[in-house]
Amino acid sequence: QVQVVESGGGLVQPGGSLRLSCAASGRIFSIGAMGWYRQAPGKQREMLATISRGSSTNYADSVKGRFTISRDNAKNSVYLQMNSLKPEDTAVYYCNAQVLSLQWYDTWGQGTQVTVSS
Repeated sequence: QVQVVESGGGLVQPGGSLRLSCAASGRIFSIGAMGWYRQAPGKQREMLATISRGSSTNYADSVKGRFTISRDNAKNSVYLQMNSLKPEDTAVYYCNAQVLSLQWYDTWGQGTQVTVSS
């Protein structure tokens, strides 16, 4: 019924920047909160940033000041601008969206790999 797909991951050098995108598609009436999460090898998935439909944001302390979440409601999309990247940012990054179709869905993307390395 609904899907979210991440894009923009890749290999970047320490101190570099990367911009992730996530677009929801399908039979969508509305999208509530959206967020970005990541999971490093051997670790549980952690919340990085969330954004409400009205663009109120919350950030994990580990990324505050470096990452910026934003959204475009007209495009059913959410973005994560990542600056000053560190090797410890290496992980699979996942997009999450609360999507109203015929019912509310807690929808996850398949993830996009971000690798920070020299």
